[in-house]
Amino acid sequence: MSRFSTNSRPGTKRVDPRFDPRRPQALADVLDRTDAFRALRAGVEQVASLQRDLNSLLPDYLASNVEPGFIKDGVLALFAAHNALAARLRHLEPRLLADLQQRGWAVESLRIRVRPQSMKEPAPPKQARMSPAGASALQELAQTLAPSPLQEALARMASRHQAGNSEKGQKK
Repeated sequence: MSRFSTNSRPGTKRVDPRFDPRRPQALADVLDRTDAFRALRAGVEQVASLQRDLNSLLPDYLASNVEPGFIKDGVLALFAAHNALAARLRHLEPRLLADLQQRGWAVESLRIRVRPQSMKEPAPPKQARMSPAGASALQELAQTLAPSPLQEALARMASRHQAGNSEKGQKK
């Protein structure tokens, strides 16, 4: 018997006959199912709306690295990605607070905190492509040079690109 079966727990009924827990569901639908989730949805919508306002009020470099928290007792928590951004945000605090109040947010003060964000994955190293003629010209140059680090580097580069070109030729 499936653990999701309507008969798996006596006395429980499915609220929505279209509900199937094995299928993906819209987050809004899930959050509308119970009162506790409705409160959570309201908080999520508030933070999303606050994020949109911050994105329009802050410069791009700050907006992309600042996350709003919840408003509690008139204090809005803002989380900056690192100390330098937090310091810059503190300089903008009076103007930002006034702008948020003007937009209707019940905020009396800001609490600026640092919450380091995870490092973004670095871009993969570039893979240079060289024509077969270029690779053979490098190989010829390497052969004419006296033994040196430059000659070794050119020979490695030529052999790497000649191997890459021969692999491409075999795939065709």
